[in-house]
Amino acid sequence: MRLGSDNDAIRRRIGVVFQESLLDPLLTVRENLQTRGRFYGLSGSELEQAVDHALQIVEAEEFAKQPYGTLSGGQRRRTDIARALIHAPKILFLDEPTTGLDPKTKENVWQTIENLQKKSGMTVFMTTHYMEEAAKADYIVLIRKGKIAAKGTPYDLQDRYSSDRMRLKAKNPEPIVRFLEEKQIPYTIHNGVFNIPLQDTLLAIPMITQWQEDLESFEVIHGSMEDVFLNIMGGEWERA
Repeated sequence: MRLGSDNDAIRRRIGVVFQESLLDPLLTVRENLQTRGRFYGLSGSELEQAVDHALQIVEAEEFAKQPYGTLSGGQRRRTDIARALIHAPKILFLDEPTTGLDPKTKENVWQTIENLQKKSGMTVFMTTHYMEEAAKADYIVLIRKGKIAAKGTPYDLQDRYSSDRMRLKAKNPEPIVRFLEEKQIPYTIHNGVFNIPLQDTLLAIPMITQWQEDLESFEVIHGSMEDVFLNIMGGEWERA
């Protein structure tokens, strides 16, 4: 298929969930889906089956008779996704689907997306500014000033653009400071808490063993997608 000559066929193969809803607040969820289905040429029993299937996928049957304008944020998002699925597309595009939602509602929306992938095997493209959401993806592309800054699996990006670190609070900081400076290991101290970058998480084991009598507490923190984002967008890491 080619853009320009096969536009109708392409539209039938993709579904889009926009950041702002396109649905009528006065119509019920079912009525909104019926209206959208007719845009794709569906009618009669075929239309009703498509509506029922979309409602089932996003688990929206219980509020299908409610006006869209009376729904909660999470229910609206699930309905928006159902609207994009009404014509059974092969690919789904989601434009920041959880923006403005509370943590619990975000989790519900994500569960809907994950269930959709498991049940239908659909390919999902999603834009987001939330790195904890990006970490759930199979593959990530980071855009900087309109160009691809980095791409790869979450594991690959974290391995390349972030590092683990150890945070510890000491009962007796002097031997720890002496060891770190002798070994030329970089560190910072803030409010009595050491922050030590680690090239490998396992490097924390001999340090903790040596300092166990001097430690009050410690934790090893794995590099995150937040670190990846900040390092790439801040230009602190060399990009291939």
